[in-house]
Amino acid sequence: MASHDPLGDFLTILRNGARAELATVTTQWSNVREGVAAILKKNGYIADFKKGEKNGLPVLEVTLKYTNRTSAISGIKRVSSPGRRVYAGYTDLPKVIGGMGISILTTSKGIKSDREARQEKIGGELLAQVW
Repeated sequence: MASHDPLGDFLTILRNGARAELATVTTQWSNVREGVAAILKKNGYIADFKKGEKNGLPVLEVTLKYTNRTSAISGIKRVSSPGRRVYAGYTDLPKVIGGMGISILTTSKGIKSDREARQEKIGGELLAQVW
């Protein structure tokens, strides 16, 4: 059965891969998934990502990051879902674990972390929280 929440599936793949201590995980490619992966890499939660091809279809290969066999991603949570969208202005963006984690949101200027959105004074749809 096809999923109605591709981003939720991507976050689940990352969470499960980190718990299973996998070096890399592979998922279908999309602009949103690539944007989220770019934010995760920029903030040090994953080692790297690249767009590839498998059986003629575009895929996203994510290299997970570990320190002493402990994943850099200790938790990841989907905030907004297809059935319940959650929006926030830049002044209302929640801090994740007192600023130790990040919120990822989609804005009119692309996919941003909560810190970038506050600096640029733009709000948007809260996609996920990572710590």
